[in-house]
Amino acid sequence: MESSQKFSNSKEVITFLAETFPNCFTLEGEAKPLKIGIFQDLAERLAEEERVSKTLLRSSLRHYTNSWRYLYSIKKGNFRVDLDGNQDAAIEEEHEEHAKKQLDESKAKAAEKRKQTAKAQRKKEPRPATAKNGDQPGKSSPGRYNSGTKSKTSRPIKTPPEKLSDADLTVGTAVTVKLGKAPMPAVITEVAKDGVHVQLDSGMVVKVNPQTLRLARSKR
Repeated sequence: MESSQKFSNSKEVITFLAETFPNCFTLEGEAKPLKIGIFQDLAERLAEEERVSKTLLRSSLRHYTNSWRYLYSIKKGNFRVDLDGNQDAAIEEEHEEHAKKQLDESKAKAAEKRKQTAKAQRKKEPRPATAKNGDQPGKSSPGRYNSGTKSKTSRPIKTPPEKLSDADLTVGTAVTVKLGKAPMPAVITEVAKDGVHVQLDSGMVVKVNPQTLRLARSKR
């Protein structure tokens, strides 16, 4: 990226902060609690940095500290750090309680979003095939053995999870993403040109190709 090209979104700013202040900001793994008032420190240290405005810096910092990964780090006994990774004030109990409340509310919103998405998905699914006219449940047709099992035509038709449309690629959409052997539930947190950022239930944020995402739906 050229020095004259300004950052356009929070993802680029947070990546820049992690590269510039690696002892303070991280992109993966456990986050470190940030010093209270660190925005002012950032504004002073980046005063000559033309690629990031104060408005975008403030919104990016809010995005970083509202992530599940960061909220998990706010525990009583942990210490906040400054831009150089130096230990600052200890986390107080009221700060831990506030972070836990934010985390619970965020998870509740994500669960409700998944619920609504699954409900909408069920409405789109085709109904199971019904028995043909003249066939009576529990009775076998002449010349046929009654095996006591359902015929293939009477079983519900399973459809694969629906791919995301352009309208679905928005922040807050509940999706599933395959990381390993099985799909994992997640929520879209940012849509960028080079990929989509999703947040897993564990709090981890990963970047994936939008083609690998599927709309979440409830288990049957």
